[in-house]
Amino acid sequence: VQLQASGGGLVQAGDSLRLLCTASGETRSISAMGWFRQAPGKEREFVAYVYMGLGSTSYADSVKGRFTLSKGDGRDTIYLQMDSLKPDDTADYYCAADDSRTRNSGNWIDSRGYDYWGQGTLVTVSS
Repeated sequence: VQLQASGGGLVQAGDSLRLLCTASGETRSISAMGWFRQAPGKEREFVAYVYMGLGSTSYADSVKGRFTLSKGDGRDTIYLQMDSLKPDDTADYYCAADDSRTRNSGNWIDSRGYDYWGQGTLVTVSS
């Protein structure tokens, strides 16, 4: 499975951005997809995930109410709508996918719960 993330950019505080992550390859085996972010000098942190079967989602407290994660009709596309952006949201954003055929931590809030990662897309929010 290969992941391609896009949609990052430079915006002002209060603006919105929409990130897209597209998966290719053996996408039928994807059970969940998520977004993580990493700011300069900080560890990678969980943002949100979606369970591809039911479409159920979970969010980090820091983005709850401002970010909305949705999926396409299949198991190969997710969107992260980011509203009311703050300078603290500045980071490289990474999408990830969990392969149901592998055994990992199984915790989708943890980066160890994912098997595949896309390249980062940079989001910069100016004050």
